[in-house]
Amino acid sequence: MEKPKVAFICVHNSCRSQIAEALGKLLAGNVFYSYSAGTQAKEEINQDAVRLMKKIYKIDMEESQNSKTIDKLPEIDIVITMGCEVYCPFLEAKYKEEWNLEDPTGQDDEFFEGIIYKIENNIKKLKKDILNKKILID
Repeated sequence: MEKPKVAFICVHNSCRSQIAEALGKLLAGNVFYSYSAGTQAKEEINQDAVRLMKKIYKIDMEESQNSKTIDKLPEIDIVITMGCEVYCPFLEAKYKEEWNLEDPTGQDDEFFEGIIYKIENNIKKLKKDILNKKILID
């Protein structure tokens, strides 16, 4: 079976979805392909997210990622929405999941890091669920 394509979706694609894409590549790249997108692109990835991901994981998201809209994605198998407070973009997929994560933008580092660790745990669970065939996309 080919690795499934997972899209992490949020309105602006500048923070939570970018973190999920980066952690998906780092922690589950052998199980699924990670992408992120939104309905509106920002000029840059959230700078607190960039700084904290460098600090915690030594990942520079600005090297290989950028904010993009959902029309730039390939055909996706799994859609994960981050928990947009107003309206999460719709994207067709074989499986969908909502993570209900608060937006850490503008919060202190402790709160921000808490969201990052929740994303890390969710990535690990998603990887495990795919490997254990709890998520079927065939």
